Amino acid sequence: MKATEFFAARLAFQTDVSDVHAALPGKGFTLVDSRSRAAWDQGHIPGAIHLPTAEIAARAAGLIDPARPVVTYCWGPGCNGATRAALKLAEAGYDVKEMIGGIEYWIREGFPTRTAAVPGFGLQAAKGQIVAAVDPLTAVCGC
Repeated sequence: MKATEFFAARLAFQTDVSDVHAALPGKGFTLVDSRSRAAWDQGHIPGAIHLPTAEIAARAAGLIDPARPVVTYCWGPGCNGATRAALKLAEAGYDVKEMIGGIEYWIREGFPTRTAAVPGFGLQAAKGQIVAAVDPLTAVCGC
């Protein structure tokens, strides 16, 4: 495989947190958090739906419009949960991408999250949302 084919394929099936954040206002896709209920309650991306990977076969059809693209996320780059969820959704016929970096990099870039849990992670409440301090190692990438 040529390098151009490899990188084009990655871009066809992956997106990153900055691109998802920028696209959320128009939200032409369904954002799926594939983590556990406990992880979802600790903090999730506003506008996401909670659909753990193990529940995709039973619940996806009732939650996700098959005509809309889907973006999956899980914890972060040390976890392949979003990849497994994307595979399950692709097998069910959905047009799907994986958000690389997961909620870890969403938080590290200072993007807002919602929570149902007792505040933790050193996050600060702001207007009903949880906002982390921006991690300068990730937020200044400029890509």
